[in-house]
Amino acid sequence: MYTACCLNIAILSRGESLYSTQSLLKAGLARNHTMEVLDPGSCHLSIEDGKPLLYVENELVDDLHAVIPRVGASYTFYGASMVRHLQSMGVFCVVGAEAILQSRNKWTCFQVLSHAQVPVPETILGIGPNLEDRIASLGSPPYIIKLLQGTHGNGVILADSHTSAISTIETLRASKIRFVIQEFIAESNASDIRAIVIDGKVVASMRRQGIEGEFRSNLHRGGVGEAIELDHRTENLALRAAKALRLGVCGVDILESSRGPLVLEVNSTPGLEGIETVTGVDVARHIINYVERNNRSR
Repeated sequence: MYTACCLNIAILSRGESLYSTQSLLKAGLARNHTMEVLDPGSCHLSIEDGKPLLYVENELVDDLHAVIPRVGASYTFYGASMVRHLQSMGVFCVVGAEAILQSRNKWTCFQVLSHAQVPVPETILGIGPNLEDRIASLGSPPYIIKLLQGTHGNGVILADSHTSAISTIETLRASKIRFVIQEFIAESNASDIRAIVIDGKVVASMRRQGIEGEFRSNLHRGGVGEAIELDHRTENLALRAAKALRLGVCGVDILESSRGPLVLEVNSTPGLEGIETVTGVDVARHIINYVERNNRSR
């Protein structure tokens, strides 16, 4: 088995104490790598003499082999800019800047997936004329209204009637908030599948079931997870979604519908606590192994 020499690996994160960050630190240290957490708030990016440079509190950082981005929704633009800067410095990044941006914007993500013929729920962008009439193409209510950027189920609204959908749409438009409207997949019964894809392989998967009265299945909202083995069709769908978005590491959320599995969302920085706890799989170790495979020539 290939054993990498000691690598300098940074985790790009604003939460050093978070489970995911700590799990990655532990996995890297177990492989004798030098690990550190880079807080974007402490970093300064510059271009000097035509070269991209990174400073942390006025100290030049030029010895990184790899970076594992953990870019939160609140600093997507700067986090992606840092990743792009590091890529231009020749540092291997587990996920690239453009992939982060594409996956973080729900409409852009659906556009990329549809171009790759990856099935997703019927979706309408919340911009354009006669939007109220267009909703009818999604079938009868309820409808799902989602803000373009949001995590852990935040910014997801269930409109249980045509009237409430119109009212919500008018409010969002008046506030100049961008959103999409989706069909409601009743047969999923408030459950979905989370698959972790690393380097073209599903390494862990679970089914998440929302609590009674909750249409969202997120574990952060009280949902319950169960480890499962994916069937070939669902596994292939997860791999196709990751490939379409050019994500070496991601979480793919899938709904089970009457017409087959549908990709609901692709997360470029999936949380590790839920999936590791439910499945017992050391996902962080798989991520470190992925880093090692991409630094063999160093």
